[in-house]
Amino acid sequence: MSTNAMIVAFYTMMRKEVVRIFRIWSQTLLPPVITTSLYFAIFGAFIGSQIQPIEGFSYMQFIMPGLVMMTVITSAYAHVSSAFFSAKFMKSLEELLVSPMPHWLIIAGFVCAGVIRSFLVSVLVIIVALMFTHITIANMFIILAAGVLTAILFSLAGLLNGIFAKGFDGITIIPNFVLTPLTYLGGIFYSIELLPEPFRTLSLGNPILYMVNAFRHGFLGISDVSLWVSFGITGLVTLILLLLTLWSFSKGTGLRS
Repeated sequence: MSTNAMIVAFYTMMRKEVVRIFRIWSQTLLPPVITTSLYFAIFGAFIGSQIQPIEGFSYMQFIMPGLVMMTVITSAYAHVSSAFFSAKFMKSLEELLVSPMPHWLIIAGFVCAGVIRSFLVSVLVIIVALMFTHITIANMFIILAAGVLTAILFSLAGLLNGIFAKGFDGITIIPNFVLTPLTYLGGIFYSIELLPEPFRTLSLGNPILYMVNAFRHGFLGISDVSLWVSFGITGLVTLILLLLTLWSFSKGTGLRS
């Protein structure tokens, strides 16, 4: 497959997914914004006003990066898992598999679509956050790097979920019973420095903690863990998920009935 043909194929996949995002905007863009607005109002404005500043920042400022990261995680995961499984369910995935497109290009198409949706949602959430608090930016490069890397990671995770899911219920089990608990326990609403042992140490086993703290470091310049450790763990998990996805495509696991 020539380079020009791969560019056309990738653009076609991107156009299809972006059109889908905006066509059903009430399902893809609006719900995360409403949910996060409620978090800002309840946890930030009502409860947060009674909490002492954390490392010199108001509670609203402290939780803002975590809430944005939560929308990045959920949006990337939900988009790719549902899009891929829908393609599998509607039998349109076979058209991609029998085409001359290499497997890595198909994976890149779905993953980039997840990144685009998470970016759009995160921008909307940041706009909402401006209505509740003042936003500071310590390092824009760290914000973009942490956001994009996390979106890629959870797009790959959503892709794997879509590959192995046997039905529509299969793409809701992981988000409900694994992703949601890990997200809420990932330091979004608190600093792990406030936790007693052994909960502080146990929190270090949650990979989402490192993503949230890297993102918070970009906005506020503070973090509960080393920035390099955060990027190292996030990058390692992303590489593992990528290798698993490539292996699944090469073996046809979950792709061929």
